[in-house]
Amino acid sequence: MPLVAFVSPKGGVGKTTLAANVAALLAARGHDVLALDLDPQNALRIHLGLPVRDEEGFITELGSGISWRAALRQTPYGISLLPHGTAEPRRAFELIRLLMDRPEALAEPVREMLADPRRIVMVDSPPGPSPALSAIMPMMDLAVVVLLADAGSASLIPQIADGSFLGRGTMAARAADRSVLVLNQVELDMPLSTAVLDCAQELLGSRFAGAIARDPVVAEALADRRLPVEMAGGRAAEDLSILAEAILGRLSLPPPTPQGSGHSVLTDWGMRR
Repeated sequence: MPLVAFVSPKGGVGKTTLAANVAALLAARGHDVLALDLDPQNALRIHLGLPVRDEEGFITELGSGISWRAALRQTPYGISLLPHGTAEPRRAFELIRLLMDRPEALAEPVREMLADPRRIVMVDSPPGPSPALSAIMPMMDLAVVVLLADAGSASLIPQIADGSFLGRGTMAARAADRSVLVLNQVELDMPLSTAVLDCAQELLGSRFAGAIARDPVVAEALADRRLPVEMAGGRAAEDLSILAEAILGRLSLPPPTPQGSGHSVLTDWGMRR
C-alpha cells in the first residue's frame, strides 16, 4: 500500500526514466506495482512498452466517471499502468481547474489503489508544484527527488534539504520529511559532477538515496524501446538496481508474492528473483 512519487523541481532530469526502471525492477522482484503517470508529457507509457500511438489515459478522463480499474493497462514488465493520456490545451487547462477545485477527483481513486496492502503505487509526477501532486501529497510515503549532477541542480539542493521545494504548509513539510534525493547522470571524472555529489551528500545526509552514472547505454536503450536495466553490464543499470533496493529498504512491505505464470522481460536478464 505505499505510494512512492518521483518528483523534481525542474524538467529534463530523467525522472520518468528512473521511475520506469525502478518500477520494473520492483515488479521483477515479485511486487505488485501500479504505475500512475501524472505528467502531461504522457511519456511513462512509452518507457513501459505501450505503443507510441496509444494516447488514451486515465488522468485526461478525470471527472468523466471512468473507473481507474477500467483504465488500467498491462505492460510487458508486469506493471499495471494508468497512463496520463494526451490532452489538447483546453482540456489540459480544464484538468488543472478540476484538480484545484476538486482534488478528491484524483485523491479518492488513489486511496482505492492503496487499499491493497501488497500494492506499491509508483507515481511519475510533473516537474515542479502542481495540483495533481498536491492532491496525492497527503498519501505519499516516499518522494524520490531527481536532479542532475550539474550547476543548475546544485542551486536547488538547499531547497531539497530544507523541504521548501514542495511548497508551504504542514502537508508540504510532512512530505518533505519523507523525501530522498537521487542525482542522475553522475560522472566521477568530472570535477563539477563530483562537487555536486559531495554537496548533496553533505546537505542531505541519510536522505541522499544514491547516484545514477551517466551511461550511453541509457540513450541506446531508450532508442531501442527497452529499459536500461535490461542492458546487461551497464553502469546505470547497476546503480538503478541499488536505488530500487534502497527504496524498498525505506518501505514497510509484506514479502512479495511468489511469481506464477506472469512474464516479465527482465526474467531473461536475471533480474527476477
